[in-house]
Amino acid sequence: MAAGKCPVGLPPGFTIACKAGADAVYLCKPTISGIAGAHRSAKRPAMTQAHASDIAPDGEIILELAKAAIEALPEPYRVAAREVALRIEDFADMELLEALAIEDPYGLTGLYDGVPLTEKDLSDMTPQHDQIFLFRRPILEEWIDRGNVSLAELITHVMVHELAHHFGWTDDQIAKIDPWWE
Repeated sequence: MAAGKCPVGLPPGFTIACKAGADAVYLCKPTISGIAGAHRSAKRPAMTQAHASDIAPDGEIILELAKAAIEALPEPYRVAAREVALRIEDFADMELLEALAIEDPYGLTGLYDGVPLTEKDLSDMTPQHDQIFLFRRPILEEWIDRGNVSLAELITHVMVHELAHHFGWTDDQIAKIDPWWE
């Protein structure tokens, strides 16, 4: 596939590899410079081994898209959002799913673990580290099921939802940042 113009938007640092398919439908795959590109330049030892851009996005790609979502936030929130740790897991563990009364492990795409800024006590001697978990397999499954959004858009949506817990945003504040909510 040759790099090309595509109707799907991606954050800076990402490229789209596209080719026109039947009926001018674009078959597009997001790649991150230096990750998928490094694999393309290596000689493929066997026909059964796929290029990095031909396989499901791994945790590193999900993490890069999540970081890009943070960098796209309005300035007042960007700096504080960078302080929230990001963790990428394939699935939430069964203990967490049980605690949240979620039966289907594909039913949880992200989770904020921390104390919202609106509830933090600066005199607390043992501050809790805030973190956001993104669950790769449920995110990918939702992306496939939807079929009408880019992976970057979906991850941005999940990140904004989880950051809303951190910042204590109202629905109106969320709608100003994430047009998905409109």
